[in-house]
Amino acid sequence: MGILGLSKLIADVAPGAIKERELKHYFGRKIAIDASMCLYQFLIAVRSEGSQLVSADGETTSHLMGTFYRTIRLVEQGIKPVYVFDGKPPNLKGGELAKRAERRDEAQKLLQAAEEDGNLEAIDKFNRRLVKVTKTHVDEAKELLKLMGIPYIDAPCEAEAQCAALVKAGKVFATATEDMDALTFGSNVLLRRLTLSEARKLPVQEIHYDKVLADLELNQDQFIDLCIMLGCDYTNSIKGVGPKRAIELIKNHKSIEKILENIDTKKYIVPEDWNYKDARLLFQEPEVSNADEVQLKWSEPDEEGLVKFLCGDKQFNEERIRNGSKKLHKARNTSTQGRLDSFFKVVPNPTPTPKRKTIKIKKVSNVKNITVFLWRCLL
Repeated sequence: MGILGLSKLIADVAPGAIKERELKHYFGRKIAIDASMCLYQFLIAVRSEGSQLVSADGETTSHLMGTFYRTIRLVEQGIKPVYVFDGKPPNLKGGELAKRAERRDEAQKLLQAAEEDGNLEAIDKFNRRLVKVTKTHVDEAKELLKLMGIPYIDAPCEAEAQCAALVKAGKVFATATEDMDALTFGSNVLLRRLTLSEARKLPVQEIHYDKVLADLELNQDQFIDLCIMLGCDYTNSIKGVGPKRAIELIKNHKSIEKILENIDTKKYIVPEDWNYKDARLLFQEPEVSNADEVQLKWSEPDEEGLVKFLCGDKQFNEERIRNGSKKLHKARNTSTQGRLDSFFKVVPNPTPTPKRKTIKIKKVSNVKNITVFLWRCLL
């Protein structure tokens, strides 16, 4: 789910924090990608086009197709991707996961009704709601990335938190995900739409955390409290408080504690036994691996290993897999040029050069006046 309404709030109140870029802008960049989000996108995208791609035994392979071709596209643009997979969910997320399970059960019932009625639009809608990234999808994606020579990381907990830690440590440039809570975890740069289909022709949306804080006029702790007020995966929010009201309350009272002391609880219903403090702590001190100890290594693709893994039972075309492997090899060996800003750091001049005075040239009528004019220019 991420943070409800945060993307629209930033677009409305802090539009200067958002830039739109072409994919080629990230040439030479190392980018941490939320793997589970990608797999979900691939499963959804292929399903919406008609049906899932499956292996000979009927197992879904859409996630493998998406990961293979989308990763090749990124590497061909000179990007160095590193995929980060979710670990165990925090205990506070149990309520959100239970809600998702209930929604899937409800979608299953509605799907059966739609199929009985022959409502194709409704069938597609509820099919999408039933998509879930499984352990099998994850394990197969990891095996594929290994054979492609692309590094991946198993986060101890939330992938977005681990991505943010890598960004803050300078290991990678940005976090790529559609979930806005990467900002709540403190990722300096968030990239959205990076892994979307090229056919959609949408620019990459680049959001800068420091600019968000500056334009919203909030510090890091106040921003975390704002995200909890908007609605996150770890706890409920105050009923009746929308995005505009939430930011107004945070700006006026600076913290959830002060808001609770001043809010009209008859008008705005506060959740019983609201565990916002635990949610806040999860954002402030997430469980992550020490980013300084993380080693990222991109290696040559294993063409024969890829053919063995993807062809045969998984029914991928061998010629296309070999061509993809060769593209990876070529891109890896032709995209070694670094970005200039990785070698040089631009710093402000402590003693800026004063502006030169503008000299207005006047019309002169004789040699004596010209001589005087030239002397004045030299002084």
